[in-house]
Amino acid sequence: MSTPASAALPVTPPPCPPIVLSFAASDPTGGAGIQADLLAIAGMGCHPVSVVTAITVQDTTGVEDILPIDAGWVEDQARAVLEDMPVAAFKFGVLGSVENITAIAEVVADYPHIPLIFDPVLASGRGDQLSNEDMIEAITELLLPQTTILTPNSLEARRLAEVDDESAPPELSECAHRLIQAGCEYVLVTGTHENTAQVVNTLYGSHGVVRADRWQRLAGSYHGSGCTLASALAAALAQGMSIEEAVHEAQEFTWQCLAAGFRAGMGQHIPDRFFWARNADRTNK
Repeated sequence: MSTPASAALPVTPPPCPPIVLSFAASDPTGGAGIQADLLAIAGMGCHPVSVVTAITVQDTTGVEDILPIDAGWVEDQARAVLEDMPVAAFKFGVLGSVENITAIAEVVADYPHIPLIFDPVLASGRGDQLSNEDMIEAITELLLPQTTILTPNSLEARRLAEVDDESAPPELSECAHRLIQAGCEYVLVTGTHENTAQVVNTLYGSHGVVRADRWQRLAGSYHGSGCTLASALAAALAQGMSIEEAVHEAQEFTWQCLAAGFRAGMGQHIPDRFFWARNADRTNK
């Protein structure tokens, strides 16, 4: 019996997509946390890999409890992946404990050439605290000096940059300046929580404002918008985009995810990180 000609041809394996490693807590709703990171990174065309830093009990209305993973397990997860796969970008979210922050800082210090995108999640959308003052101090001392782009919302930017004896919160431009002085290369402050007609997201560098983008303010609130933005930004950088191009593309992707968001539970909407696939399905029907 002869072999079909097509079967005799050698099969060339497809190239490996850029790999993005997320360090974050698990969210059982899939709206935020490491599940959101994986969806956004995949939605941007990269391969997501992950290190679970904590397990949460939460729904779309808020976080009920958080259990940090042992720091040794966190480090072992990361090193196992990094010694096996060519990671092109890091993304940080909720890190769980001071011990985890210390372990993670030691791991990423061995890979200074890999861009690091840090979404400093200090509280849930409802206000549930996810980072205490000791953790914020450890973040400032150990992780900000290794951060390529920090992506705080305005509340997080003020909390990270505020000095204890200040009578009033500093302006966002001053917050960004202080965070860059702390070691960040860039700070992208998002304006969802500000009282403005449009959402204004501003990228700061060592010489001040690099770019400012205005986006239509959508109705409702969203579970995991910050995770989506930081993950999309990490994916864009992993694909070789410049900082400014990556920042714009990540914002565009995030806005589209939010605009297509759905309400799966009784709380916040969940961004649709595969809006483009569902749009294509609807178009083809």
